[in-house]
Amino acid sequence: MNSKAKRRMAVVTGIIVIVLILVLAIVGGNTAARTVSVAEALEIQDDAKIQVTGNVAENSFEIDGDVLTFKIYDTEADPAGTNLLDVRYDGGVSATFGNDVTAICTGKKTADGVLNCSELVTKCPSKYENAEGSLSISDLLGYGESVLDKPVKVSGVMKAGTLAGVDASERFVIIDNETNDKLHVVYEGALSDDTAEGSSVVLTGSIGKSGLFTATNVALEG
Repeated sequence: MNSKAKRRMAVVTGIIVIVLILVLAIVGGNTAARTVSVAEALEIQDDAKIQVTGNVAENSFEIDGDVLTFKIYDTEADPAGTNLLDVRYDGGVSATFGNDVTAICTGKKTADGVLNCSELVTKCPSKYENAEGSLSISDLLGYGESVLDKPVKVSGVMKAGTLAGVDASERFVIIDNETNDKLHVVYEGALSDDTAEGSSVVLTGSIGKSGLFTATNVALEG
């Protein structure tokens, strides 16, 4: 290849590189999400890609197969939860998802005002509680009907293989390692990211006639 052909090849290569850079810049600009507040998201009319952070309003979520719908609000600007943004997510639901979990939602609004979320990240700060004064599972069960539907605090270890999503009829099971007694737990709140099977937990709630323990708070023992 002579010098003229080499120069021509270098020019062509340079043009291709520039075109690729421009294409990547355009694609990147089109896919980057703009960070907005819940209030701003409610006002957006176009189909721009946005990222919104808010807390899941209590009992606002529904799960149908892999489709999760819920509402979020801004805990700082709107602590009363007056302005709610509807979110729809077609993906698996994290086991830590629940009421009041912080949800980082990325997607585009549909014509009906719903944020069609393509990316969902949930965060819940770790909660720790001293187990002092809590009942063991065997003690709780031993009280029988005298403690039915009464608020109590109980501690135990989350049994392996039992942690389920918020849509399950039972969220998890805790066991007493000394007696092997079990307690089946219903809980619709968010679990901290540090919660895992095998964790020692402290629950506040009440046990019903069915034997299910309905928890109002779940904390890691600490």
